[in-house]
Amino acid sequence: MISFLTDFSKYAFLQYAVFAGILAGVACGIVGTYVVTRRITYVAGAIAHSVLGGLGLALYLQKVRHWEFIHPYHGALAAGIFAALVIGIVTLKAREREDTVIGAIWAIGMAVGILFIAKTPGYNPDLMSYLFGDILMVSSRELWLIGALDLAIVALGIIFYHHFLAVCFDEEFARIRNLNVEFFYLLLLCMTAVTVVLLVTVVGIIMVIALLTLPAATAGNFSRSLWRMMLLSIFLSIALTTSGIAISYGPDLPTGATIIVLSGIAYLFSLLIKIFIRKRRNFF
Repeated sequence: MISFLTDFSKYAFLQYAVFAGILAGVACGIVGTYVVTRRITYVAGAIAHSVLGGLGLALYLQKVRHWEFIHPYHGALAAGIFAALVIGIVTLKAREREDTVIGAIWAIGMAVGILFIAKTPGYNPDLMSYLFGDILMVSSRELWLIGALDLAIVALGIIFYHHFLAVCFDEEFARIRNLNVEFFYLLLLCMTAVTVVLLVTVVGIIMVIALLTLPAATAGNFSRSLWRMMLLSIFLSIALTTSGIAISYGPDLPTGATIIVLSGIAYLFSLLIKIFIRKRRNFF
């Protein structure tokens, strides 16, 4: 921790890492609240793992076809949004096929990614950072891209707050009020896909669902309204991400894994507090 505080003002990569964590934490807090409330964690998991297909394709085009203008984030974003739309449409039109399609998207997305990566010559060090996260390697270009995606998430979350609130808590009432539930559900899934791409930089594909859901679930234990849960989730996401970077820096621990462990501890601690408060109320 001391070495992190000492080096933070000296090295740009540490500053980029903290800024990336803050930006990703904002999107994580907003979308994670909707994901936990709507109970679509399994959908978010399928979207997250399908992102590998887009990453593999982008790396293949970049290194084999020499399409230098393509960044792996472009492939990840395209694959995530495609998976979100497919899952969303099937969920809305044929609910009995929902589990099958989610499982298929989950598996096929990863398989496609592995195939493209296998056909990409040479060792791909970037792949490991996408799988397990390496926020310390964030560049200034990636930071601008993360900021743009984050701005889009915040804008949509603010503009359509009440629409998403209705879709998450009372879908039937929303239909009675002539709200286009299908559109806003698909939009929510697309926002989830964008947030997954943001968080891939922080903790990687494998652990992205934990960071998307744990801070929001922790905030839910102490919040009585959606906007309070969202604000607390944003604060927790930023605090956990920044703490994870600081704690892992000195001992050279994997940053993504450290962030997830801290998030898990915070969630378990919140459950204990909630149980204690409930028992105390019942006692008195």
